[in-house]
Formats: sequence, C-alpha cells, structure tokens
Amino acid sequence: MKIEIKRINEAVNLQATNEEGKSIVMDGSDAIGGMNLGMRPMQVLLASLGGCSSMDVLSILNKQRQQIDGYEVVINGEREPGVEPSLFKDIHLVFKVKGQVDEEKLKRAIDLSMTKYCSVAKTLEPTAQISYSYELNK
Repeated sequence: MKIEIKRINEAVNLQATNEEGKSIVMDGSDAIGGMNLGMRPMQVLLASLGGCSSMDVLSILNKQRQQIDGYEVVINGEREPGVEPSLFKDIHLVFKVKGQVDEEKLKRAIDLSMTKYCSVAKTLEPTAQISYSYELNK
C-alpha cells in the first residue's frame, strides 16, 4: 500500500493520493496556518474508522440478504485535552440503518466489525475507548 502526499498551496493544504489515483484533500485550522479547505488528518482518521466498519457491516448484511434502504454512521471522537500528541481517548459510532433488516443480524454485523474485522478500530483500540450503538428504522 502506498500513499503520496503533495502540498497544494503555500500553507498546509495537502492532497493524499493512492496508487489508483484516488485522492482526498486535507488542511489545517486557521490556528496553525490552514485555510479549512479540507478535512483535518484526525478527522480523516475518524472517517476511516467509519468507512472501514461500514464496509464490513454492509458486506455482512448483503450476504445475509437484508434489504438496506438507508445507511449512515455518525462518529464522535474526543481527544486528550492539553497534551501533545492529542490522541483520541473516546470514540462513539452510531450506525443508522433503514430497511427490511433483522435487528439481531444488524447487531451481530456491527459487533463482528468492531470486535474482529475492522483494522482501523483495532489500530485505535490501544489508545481509545471505542463504543458503538445503532438505530434501526428511526
């Protein structure tokens, strides 16, 4: 796996590109000279957690022939205040699913992702308390 990071402007606006040419834009806050033109790296990390777990959950539910009409994950992360580096200490994910989905199958898919399959969750576990919940057809 290879990622290339290139500076876009004279500040800290960066573009990360993978081997297939797909990219994301990152930037810093005004406080560090950024212009808020992209997600901050720690926001990208939370997005990666949501993406990784979503790929697992959706794959598992699709294999179980569950009809998913709507899907969203809301992630809140709290970082250690006043220290450098400021690591995530608490992260909570809420999986919001709509459709003809068996609740037990949804719960099991999320549990499997978060406790076994999601590599990003496993990477964050040593420093962050990760919790999760779900809403079905709300």
